[in-house]
Amino acid sequence: MMLLMSSPALALTRDDGDDPAPKLSVVETVGLFVVTPVVLFLVIAGLVIVGDRSGKQPKQG
Repeated sequence: MMLLMSSPALALTRDDGDDPAPKLSVVETVGLFVVTPVVLFLVIAGLVIVGDRSGKQPKQG
């Protein structure tokens, strides 16, 4: 019975300090959440491969 009398969560009322950012476009969202992580992965993987190859010098003599 108490649940039926309770008021809604007032989600439409903004709190102090609640400052939503402007919405991202589809291109910005894909760039931020898909392209950026893939590029970072490729850069880190490339640095690891270059570092690994430079450590494996053939022994002379």
